[in-house]
Amino acid sequence: MTHPDTDLIPLPRRAQHGPPAGGEGTTLDERTEIEARPGTERVARWLRQTVGAATGLPLAPFRDSGNRIVLRLDPETERELGPEGYRLVTDGPLALIEGGGEAGLFWGAQTLRQLLGPDAFRRAPTVPDKRTWPLPALRIEDAPRFRWRGMMLDVARHFLPKDGVLRYLDLLAAHKLNVLHLHLTDDQGWRIEITRYPKLTEVGGWRERTKLGHRASPLWDERPHGGFYTQDDIREIVAYAAERHITVVPEIDIPGHSQAAIAAYPELGNSDVVDTAALKVWDTWGVNPNVLAPTENTLRFYENVLEEVLALFPAPFVHIGGDECPKDQWRASPTAQARIAELGLAGEDELQSWFIRHFDRWLTARGRRLIGWDEIIEGGLAEGAAVSSWRGYGGGIAAARAGHDVVMCPEQQVYLDHRQHASMDEPVPIGFVRTLEDVYRFEPVPAELSGEEAARVLGTQANAWSEVMDSQQRVDYQVFPRLTAFAEVAWSQLPPSDARDYQDFTRRMTTHYARLDALGVGYRPPAGPHPWQRRPGVLGRPIDGAPPNV
Repeated sequence: MTHPDTDLIPLPRRAQHGPPAGGEGTTLDERTEIEARPGTERVARWLRQTVGAATGLPLAPFRDSGNRIVLRLDPETERELGPEGYRLVTDGPLALIEGGGEAGLFWGAQTLRQLLGPDAFRRAPTVPDKRTWPLPALRIEDAPRFRWRGMMLDVARHFLPKDGVLRYLDLLAAHKLNVLHLHLTDDQGWRIEITRYPKLTEVGGWRERTKLGHRASPLWDERPHGGFYTQDDIREIVAYAAERHITVVPEIDIPGHSQAAIAAYPELGNSDVVDTAALKVWDTWGVNPNVLAPTENTLRFYENVLEEVLALFPAPFVHIGGDECPKDQWRASPTAQARIAELGLAGEDELQSWFIRHFDRWLTARGRRLIGWDEIIEGGLAEGAAVSSWRGYGGGIAAARAGHDVVMCPEQQVYLDHRQHASMDEPVPIGFVRTLEDVYRFEPVPAELSGEEAARVLGTQANAWSEVMDSQQRVDYQVFPRLTAFAEVAWSQLPPSDARDYQDFTRRMTTHYARLDALGVGYRPPAGPHPWQRRPGVLGRPIDGAPPNV
């Protein structure tokens, strides 16, 4: 059992305080060296770059000092705790981190950083003459509950520049989260350079103005908004993530949420129904009627797009969206109706399933796996496809029972764009009230799943949609501190929801708020927003009452 004085987040599986072998805690100082055994060099480099910078300690490679941090990969740790598991022992002159794999070693290094105190999260020493950094005497054995511990960042509605994405990778790593799902395309913007189709970013990468607040708001921001990541930016993001043992999953949304692409290349749309050449990148929010045409030209176009995407992202999964695709244009389109007849489909819903299945086969043939929002299970899925269950638990339950892997991200529980309090002071209040405690009590695996079905739940993900988050500060406010509670849900072996010790979590959060302060995170304070975090007069869409469990 974890000792009550532990202020680590997420909560480790086992933590024993006191001298493990009759010794005492460890103190890092200017003589401390890093003994990096084979396969641990990247973690040693990360320690020097982050902990070294914050403490001002050189953390030199090991030569002969008795005072050292030992990093090693350990087959026994892997057998007992898995590749993401680790042991951390501080005893006299040694701080030992053993990882089941390099990822486990890295998570152990993150724990070491927390044990050094909030100042270890800064980029330079705040007390230049501080020469010693004590560590308590501890033995920690730890491993994650889930292998998919993710956050979705919507950079399509409001673009987050590359440095902001790199910053969020550091924030995910500090919380032992290991998946960044990047929502790269939507009606309001196309955010990734595709060299074969330059208009996707030249035209689709910016919009003339932006709705302020919910789509019912009368307010507009008349400034053009845009931006995109070059392919070198993407390579940098992916490499930066890999150093932190984070997988970046790209999302190219089809066949709905595609007006930015259609604005750039009108032949992608249903031009026999609407004047697609007149369409611009969408400047408001909601479900857009302008969807892709189910033509061979559209299929070839997106195959070419995905060829470039696969070359940039080594992740096993590629997210293709598949949500919120209105069928009105297909019903009115002679081209779409001819395709339905040609394929012998029952109607427009099966036409969408045909669209998704095409790219499922295409990705599978290239050694990748398709994942999409839970609408993709309608009409049936190919064997290897996975499902992001967003409309509630129901889609994930159906997918797991049908033999598909699932990532649980129900909007009623872990959509971080939803408001955090019922107060009128919340900036642009959207959706249900989801407090820090609500997120802490979120359970990703529904009780109605059998053991075999529950094993299909790869993990869980918190989603941050950015319609009303137009800056890094607004993203910070919505995401934190709730992402901290979510990280503990995703990592730790917690009791059932009602039995979770939220009081202990809030106690540990006292220290963690200081870590977030050191990292420069503009989180929502427990007492409510600062005056500069409010957005008076900007209309939201609050929903009253408790969210349904669907």
